[in-house]
Amino acid sequence: MASFVIEGGHRLSGEIHPQGAKNEVLQIICATLLTAEEVTVHNIPDILDVNNLIQLMRDMGVTVSRKGLDTYCFKAEKLDLSYLESDKFLKKCSSLRGSVMLIGPMVARFHKAMISKPGGDKIGRRRLDTHFIGIQNLGADFSYNAEREAYEISACKLKGTYMLLDEASVTGTANIVMAAVLAKGTTTIYNAACEPYLQQLCKMLNRMGAKIQGIASNLLTIEGVDELHGTEHTILPDMIEVGSFIGMAAMTQSELTIKNVSYENLGIIPESFRRLGIKLEQRGDDIYVPAQETYQIESFMDGSIMTIADAPWPGLTPDLLSVMLVVATQAKGSVLIHQKMFESRLFFVDKLIDMGAQIILCDPHRAVVIGHNHAMRLRGGNMTSPDIRAGIALLIAAMSAEGSSRIHNIEQIDRGYQDIERRLNAIGARITRI
Repeated sequence: MASFVIEGGHRLSGEIHPQGAKNEVLQIICATLLTAEEVTVHNIPDILDVNNLIQLMRDMGVTVSRKGLDTYCFKAEKLDLSYLESDKFLKKCSSLRGSVMLIGPMVARFHKAMISKPGGDKIGRRRLDTHFIGIQNLGADFSYNAEREAYEISACKLKGTYMLLDEASVTGTANIVMAAVLAKGTTTIYNAACEPYLQQLCKMLNRMGAKIQGIASNLLTIEGVDELHGTEHTILPDMIEVGSFIGMAAMTQSELTIKNVSYENLGIIPESFRRLGIKLEQRGDDIYVPAQETYQIESFMDGSIMTIADAPWPGLTPDLLSVMLVVATQAKGSVLIHQKMFESRLFFVDKLIDMGAQIILCDPHRAVVIGHNHAMRLRGGNMTSPDIRAGIALLIAAMSAEGSSRIHNIEQIDRGYQDIERRLNAIGARITRI
């Protein structure tokens, strides 16, 4: 198990480029299964979750070729269907959360799929109901094989229908869309997720020959087609990494320019950081964060304490709440962080409290942060990363802390952040991988 040793208290300066979006690329790679023709994907991040999915695609029989530093070509002409029912395949799926999005393309094109309960972050219950019910609505049969601990899905043919999703799940919507594009007839999905990454998937599918209307809204209409063809696609910059860098700049009182962020796809993220008192400027497609000795949390108009909460897009993504919570520990003022979606994601705050942060964990979903206003720095500590987003939040805390810190289980950070210590050390951080 690898660890980071972080020497805190160093200011950052210069420019940093965000990687390609993890949450988008997992959908896009799975979508390449929908055609026998070649699909070229640019700006793929070199991170653990993505690399594991690419290797899984190779094991499935997809021809994968690397054409450049961040460019891959996928050709799913002939799959090894016997491998897709093997214990080895199921074991790999169980360690990779993104594997659940193989169901839609597999059932749509090959009329069957088998998947184990996928892995990923340990952040509480992550239901698969939206995925399963949506694809069942299209005509697929689901059964659970208790002996193999796997779901078996089959469908002679999929048929378009109307459905109202019980939650605006991004991966659930993606899975249903990928199944519906090859279904016979028209599918209408209401309360669909409409995050930029889902928009990107729909735009790519349309370039492949799909007929999807309502992109960027929560009402998608999909007219099924007989087949899809190849295309080329470029992954957006990772909005979570952009937000992480804004938080790093604020916590370390640094001047930083974040390059090529696709500002129009950041939604409410910049404004949410401004609510914490952080100054930032849009310069073309870059974000400039000036060095601030202090930043003050806003209050609501009636004077009540600010609440930062996640919500379906265009609301604030839940993946940034861990970062915003850490940033608030050094702000002037108090804020309530309300993590609505995941019930265990705030449990890492005990590590911040050990570092000297003033946080009251109200329940599994809410925490009140009383900012230090940089008057009292966090202390270095010894901690373990429980998930990707808590991991980067702890790294930000350690970079601003007094003394040295050690973060264990950094494989969790590697799952979502590419070569993070080298990139941060290049702009002034002191991080060593052990």
